[in-house]
Amino acid sequence: MKYRRLGNSGLKVSEIGLGSWLTYGSATAEETAKACIHKAYELGINFFDTSNSYAGAEKVMGNALKSYPRSSYVLATKLFFPQGSGPNDRGLSRKHIMEQCEASLKRLGTDYIDLYQCHRFDADTPMEETLRALDDLKVQGKILYSGVSEWSASQIAEATSISKRLQLRPLISNQPIYNMFERYIEKEDVITKCQQDGVGLVVFSPLAQGVLTGKYKPGQEIPQNSRAANEQTNGVINSYLREDVLNCVAKLTDVANNMECTLSQLALAWVLRQPVVSSAIIGSSRPSQIEENVKALELDLTPEVVATIDTILSEVSDFAPMR
Repeated sequence: MKYRRLGNSGLKVSEIGLGSWLTYGSATAEETAKACIHKAYELGINFFDTSNSYAGAEKVMGNALKSYPRSSYVLATKLFFPQGSGPNDRGLSRKHIMEQCEASLKRLGTDYIDLYQCHRFDADTPMEETLRALDDLKVQGKILYSGVSEWSASQIAEATSISKRLQLRPLISNQPIYNMFERYIEKEDVITKCQQDGVGLVVFSPLAQGVLTGKYKPGQEIPQNSRAANEQTNGVINSYLREDVLNCVAKLTDVANNMECTLSQLALAWVLRQPVVSSAIIGSSRPSQIEENVKALELDLTPEVVATIDTILSEVSDFAPMR
């Protein structure tokens, strides 16, 4: 395993992280989820990401990680999305942040969260209120670092400015979607702003919800037992099941075959070619998938290979940002 600093902080995270979106606590049985988490740890993965909105995933991940010394892994979770029907059961107000941090700590079964992330931007709450609340949690020792997810370049810039003005501990991470097909962070200057402000990227969906594994092929039926065949998880992946995308996947598979690697390994190496990317967060329903994905760290993409990939990807229409 290889490790990178998360932004300008001293925290080091594995280049491959393990996430729990759409898997642990819902689509994947708890024992299988634990087997995946244990395999990830065994392979040197130290970055584990979850959220209070991932249907029981915090409990599953917390229970599985209890087997290991707390200092040996980096535990990340998030808040923003509704946790109840009340007007204060959502967002990034001080009230919601403080209450949800306590709730996540209980579900995770730990005394502190390494990285606490704002799952989305909250236009209804002054940013100063959000940043002060996060800073207070750091002073209390309940969280060690803070980050955001799917914030724009201008929002990150404003947070950096406020933190400097108020002498608050800065954000160290941003978690956007980033893969060969969804590249808005390149075009909207998110990468540039994060580099300027010392914010590391921990990107999610680097394999485009499994499309960049090559299992979905143009003109063929969706494989049984795949994420696209599961009614609980197919809502997100269906956006990728387009003719232009699947035709590109077939061509990218040829590139991977020529390099004697799998398509998923090629896709992960492509994401990690960006120095500002500290970790690529994968999802897994089988331990063998993690073993395969970790081998991506052995790949070195030459400028010629990257240029070939870009030529293939130019055939795909843009995806709209998740925000």
